[in-house]
Amino acid sequence: MIDVFDTNVLIAAIITEGICSKLLHRARMGEFSLVSSPFIMKELRRILSKKFRLPQEELALAMEPISEAISQVIEHNLKITDICRDTDDDNIIACAVAAKADYLVTGDSDLLEIKKYHGVKIITPRDFEASFV
Repeated sequence: MIDVFDTNVLIAAIITEGICSKLLHRARMGEFSLVSSPFIMKELRRILSKKFRLPQEELALAMEPISEAISQVIEHNLKITDICRDTDDDNIIACAVAAKADYLVTGDSDLLEIKKYHGVKIITPRDFEASFV
């Protein structure tokens, strides 16, 4: 199974103990293939350093479990536009479609409203976790 986590899920996985951190652990254990893109990784680093003000050393430490969990960072040229109000969300969807992901896991209500796009199911972390039970 191939899956993509939205940036908000990755952030929640490293700053809180909960469902998102449990899902990141599952990815690290190889229970599914977590795929990302340069856009998601860059956005993640930017948010951690600017919004959460992590110094460079702490940012590197925070990125370690994510790097271990991700099986592939895909470069793609797929452009998806005008699907979401936030153009950054279009980039997240593009990654999931390019990766031929089964699921895009997100807490973003704008993305969750879409439910499915080009075969990619868009679900919450809680619903994704429930698929393992």
